[in-house]
Amino acid sequence: MRVSVDGRVATDLPITDRALHYGDGLFETLLVRAGRPCQWPRHLARLGRGCARLGMPSPTPALLESEINAVLDGVEEGVLKLVLTRGSGGRGYRPPSHPAPRRLLLLYPHVPRPDWRAGVVVRYCRTPVSTNPALAGLKHLNRLDAVLARQEWTDSAIAEGLMRTPDGAICSGTMSNLLLWDGARLLTPALVDAGIAGTVRDIALEQAERQGIAWQQQRLFAEDLERARALFLTNAVIGVWPVARLGDHAYDLARQPWDLLHAVRAAAHSPG
Repeated sequence: MRVSVDGRVATDLPITDRALHYGDGLFETLLVRAGRPCQWPRHLARLGRGCARLGMPSPTPALLESEINAVLDGVEEGVLKLVLTRGSGGRGYRPPSHPAPRRLLLLYPHVPRPDWRAGVVVRYCRTPVSTNPALAGLKHLNRLDAVLARQEWTDSAIAEGLMRTPDGAICSGTMSNLLLWDGARLLTPALVDAGIAGTVRDIALEQAERQGIAWQQQRLFAEDLERARALFLTNAVIGVWPVARLGDHAYDLARQPWDLLHAVRAAAHSPG
């Protein structure tokens, strides 16, 4: 694994960093192909929106790109994690009046997965997702609800767990966005109170429009998922996963909107 902190090869982080104390920061996870991060402009835009929402300075694109290029030097494939913290501060929740954000880059090897077209097995999680409209959509560092949900199972045959709000509405997977195909429309949970506005989720909705498929964001519940013709999951690393089984409910993979899924995967894994 390669690591850099503020452009320097390093593995240490000051104990005063607010990410350690409060999870005060944001992150992006990018697939690297052909030596370049996939869908970088989308990740950069989301990072900028997150900085604006949290009221912290955003690094310039040129600075981030320079540091990313240095970390990726000579690497063809991998998974790049970009962490942006508010930087160091004193005791207490109040942020420093002039924060100096800290940039961390971590490059991991890409672990190939089985054929994505075979579908995955998914379960429901008992742990509810944390709801907060002020943070909904952001890829912030406060992810303890997903940590608790992910430790609910150890069976390697289960690829992902779906998380619900306290009133039972489906929000997302622990690491993914969820999209439902009812045969005519694409439906996805509205990210009003919780969830991450995923880059590949956006790609899926854009590709649906290009193929003339209507889509809608709305509250979804277990009965909606079990009535659906098909489900699929998205994130920047996996691209897209069709769901073969959710708990005891099996889906006919032949009913997946395969033209859409192939287009989403191709766009999500396009370098640059």
